[in-house]
Amino acid sequence: MGIPILILLLIFLFLNPPICYAQHQDQTSHTTVVDVKDGPDSVVWVVQLSDLHFSVHHPDRAIDFKNLVPPALSMINPSLVLITGDLTDGKSEDLLVMKQNEEEWVEYKNVMEDVVKRSGLDKNIFYDLRGNHDNFGVPVIGGSLDFYSKYSINGQLGRSGHVNSVTLTLQAGRQKYLFVGLDSTMSVGLRGPTNLFGHPTDQLLTEIDSELSRWDSQPLKPMSKISFGHFPLSFSASSQSGKALKDIFLKHSLSAYVCGHLHTRFGKNLKRHHSSGHSFLSSQKFFQFNLHQTPSEGSKNCSFGAPPVEEFWEWEMGDWRKSRAMRILAIDRGHVSFADIDFKSGSKRTIILPTFPLDSRFMSTSSSHHEYECEHMLPSSYETVRALVFSVSPIVSVVAKIYDAKNGNLDIVVDASMTKVEDESSRGDLYVVPWNYKAFQDPSGDRFWLQVEATDIMGRTTMTELRPFSVNGLHGKVSWTWKEFFVMGCQWAALYFPILWLGLYFLLLILLIPRAFLFFSRKKITYKNVLAAKGFISGIGLVLQELCRVPIAWFGFLGYIFYLILFPWFAGQVFTEGEDRGYMTYMGWVVKSSNIKSNHDYIGSPDVMVVVLPHLFFVVLPAIFTSGALAAERAVHRDKFLSISGKKKDDNSRLDKSARYDSLGNRRSKFHFGAHWIRLILLVLCLVIGWKHFKNCRSLMKAFEMNPLLHFPVYALAIPLLLAYVIHKTKRN
Repeated sequence: MGIPILILLLIFLFLNPPICYAQHQDQTSHTTVVDVKDGPDSVVWVVQLSDLHFSVHHPDRAIDFKNLVPPALSMINPSLVLITGDLTDGKSEDLLVMKQNEEEWVEYKNVMEDVVKRSGLDKNIFYDLRGNHDNFGVPVIGGSLDFYSKYSINGQLGRSGHVNSVTLTLQAGRQKYLFVGLDSTMSVGLRGPTNLFGHPTDQLLTEIDSELSRWDSQPLKPMSKISFGHFPLSFSASSQSGKALKDIFLKHSLSAYVCGHLHTRFGKNLKRHHSSGHSFLSSQKFFQFNLHQTPSEGSKNCSFGAPPVEEFWEWEMGDWRKSRAMRILAIDRGHVSFADIDFKSGSKRTIILPTFPLDSRFMSTSSSHHEYECEHMLPSSYETVRALVFSVSPIVSVVAKIYDAKNGNLDIVVDASMTKVEDESSRGDLYVVPWNYKAFQDPSGDRFWLQVEATDIMGRTTMTELRPFSVNGLHGKVSWTWKEFFVMGCQWAALYFPILWLGLYFLLLILLIPRAFLFFSRKKITYKNVLAAKGFISGIGLVLQELCRVPIAWFGFLGYIFYLILFPWFAGQVFTEGEDRGYMTYMGWVVKSSNIKSNHDYIGSPDVMVVVLPHLFFVVLPAIFTSGALAAERAVHRDKFLSISGKKKDDNSRLDKSARYDSLGNRRSKFHFGAHWIRLILLVLCLVIGWKHFKNCRSLMKAFEMNPLLHFPVYALAIPLLLAYVIHKTKRN
């Protein structure tokens, strides 16, 4: 009886394979192919969420997610749900201790199970990546403290690789859209704050390259390739061989790389266009000054076998943590567009995403312009205005409005009703209206503006924001604010060591040059020289020269700088639990742990820059100048008194006592009154520096469970002791 039953069971499994959404997975490469069924047959869309930061100290984040996200996902019905990192917060209530909290992970697991159930979506279409917060204090992937592998959806479904790719196919596989997710968190998860950057390895880059090449040999290549991860490229380090994610993405001409990590604290315009063609000496290695990067001009090649333009967009999205943000990203015949939804004011009854024409501010302008010039575009792709409309109520009308801003005003030139693409079984509603796209050619990328308006059966009206478009592929004007440039335009991994060594050399030079000048030259900078020159440089020279006249302070600062270069700064607890400690230098952490077989040298670089650079530029440098200023103030006070009283320079026994009276026996002069306030200001600056240093030390004590006297006495005490000594040495008796 057992054999016939086994045969019948095998036949049943063969005829009814356990698949969802007609998908299958290659277990070795973590690759999934999803046949997207039903209409519309020209467009797919996915949802992105990021930086959830579920926290035991902020239960509202999980509560709002549980209440708002399931209805939205049910209404949108995406083909994929991408959650790009920082699923939990891992921070103490005072934000100073950063390590894994299992209670937060249990909450995340329970909330996601409820979201999947109430949204009606298949759990397999959810891809939740690991962020740096999900990696705080995790000594080894798969270990007891790696709660991500235990509680995340990826972990539960066995997606253990650092690269997971999904291919969405439309029209029975004739159109393909490739999504490649990557986990570039550091292999040994340090506690924060020195866990801030993505660290792609050479192996990871090879795997990403392989996945992005998956369909290149097929006759019909994917129309679009999208990659998703947690870290922006400005916060991603290079691999050991010097390769970067940007190199791989340019090689494959991605449509977009979508990420999180930065939230919206630095601005809502955290987007960046990348292209190739710049020389080795270009500043692009360190900076990109404009949101749009224009590739080098080359000869136009309109042959069908010509390689695509090497460019891609990087789109960081807002966070759920504070902004309650969600993004819908659509691909319509190769045109990629997105809409960001804000749930801070509650749930949405209607959501509109225009899919063509594209927003000219964030379109791949080079390839679009090339496509238009070479007339490679499909007529069906350009001959209609299209928009996806998601609503909980039946929609009775959708209207496309086009405005002309040529005269400085928005003059409406098109006001047309859109019709729904009818389909017996549809994943969503696509509305279209024919137009003469050639009438909207213009040398400006932001002359024409599109707005779509939808009205539901209850009479409620929803409108999209006005967005510029350009059918001939010219970008609309948009610029970063200084904060947006700071986090998106600066390549911090490449900048760390140049900034560090420039800072260290500067500190050494301002100590050594004045000392050498005093030693080899008989000429000294005096207060009278400064007044005569009326120059800032001569004033700085006086300050640094007088610091040299306080030998213990001068040698103390010089020795402290060499200590920071040659020795560990402190030793701390880098993992969530255990007695293993590591020590940090300016090059990174040296970690020795019983949980891992080999030692790790200088990990967490350039992440340590968040500790190193503020200490050098906001503590050590101000302390040197303030100490020199105290010494200079004392010297000026002495010289002025001697010039007024006629005393010799070596008569110091009654200097301060006699200074209280002038030659006529009157009280303090105006000079003494002014000097008193100058010294008082400098003493306040010493207190500010000391308070800043105290706050830094307190943060480090809590972050890495350290005792300042045992684990970082030189770092903690050197600057306060040097300042105290200079204050004492320059006081008036």
